[in-house]
Amino acid sequence: MTLDLDHLRQWIGRTEDHRDNVTATPVQALAATLDRDDPAAVNGDALPPAWHWLYFLPVHRQSEIGPDGHAHRGGFLPPVPLPRRMWAGSQLEFPRPLAIGSEVRRISRILDVSAKEGRSGPLVFVKVRHEVSDARGLAVVDVHDIVYRDNPRPGDPVPAELAAPAGPAWRRTIEPDDVLLFRYSALTFNGHRIHYDRRYVTEVEGYPGLVVHGPLIATLLLDLLRRERPGARVTHFDFRAVKPTFDTAPFQVCGRLEGDGHTVRLWAQHLGGALAMDATARIA
Repeated sequence: MTLDLDHLRQWIGRTEDHRDNVTATPVQALAATLDRDDPAAVNGDALPPAWHWLYFLPVHRQSEIGPDGHAHRGGFLPPVPLPRRMWAGSQLEFPRPLAIGSEVRRISRILDVSAKEGRSGPLVFVKVRHEVSDARGLAVVDVHDIVYRDNPRPGDPVPAELAAPAGPAWRRTIEPDDVLLFRYSALTFNGHRIHYDRRYVTEVEGYPGLVVHGPLIATLLLDLLRRERPGARVTHFDFRAVKPTFDTAPFQVCGRLEGDGHTVRLWAQHLGGALAMDATARIA
């Protein structure tokens, strides 16, 4: 396989422009999926932070779908010739909440395409900036870090585990069963087969089980914050995926408010103590 980085970098600067309506039904469906007991969502309610991921969905035609369930490569995103694609993290800003019932616009731009050689082969990183606005102006800035890599090979080194932070003030155990993963895939119209096709994920991509969506874990971290500090307004949220999480065992979302009263340390951990996702939020 030849990796032509100069060709891939020609995608830098490409943009997409999408419009949508922040309707109430997906909000109620995600609240139910997260096992929340919220009142029915109505127009004018504030959309929780990061729930904009319920909108601007990738509605590619069936004939445009590739073997992994994503759209064929080479449209807005560069045609990276590596089979595994992961949402590695995001840096988000929330100048103010979006309102349910509003008309919204998302302008996306590819900021960078880079590559490096990892311990098990080449890695390609694509950074995409999304700006979401309504009639009042900018409401969300969401910078995605996407990483592409090869499928594992026998004898590849096993990455060292990082220990999760000690001393969480808040902790919730999540059972990532097939239904939870299916419902989240359906809500985000995510056809990536690693989240629901057990034969594909184990036999083709070599994972031990269904992969829990990175944005689902991030949403669960923010949901933990909402449960513990329901009146707080999140202004910033950064997260980084550290270790894949599978449906083969429960995992925990954890957090604590730091001494300044505005920084919230959040993380997801496997039951053995390995760090799965690291995150930080700022609240007002």
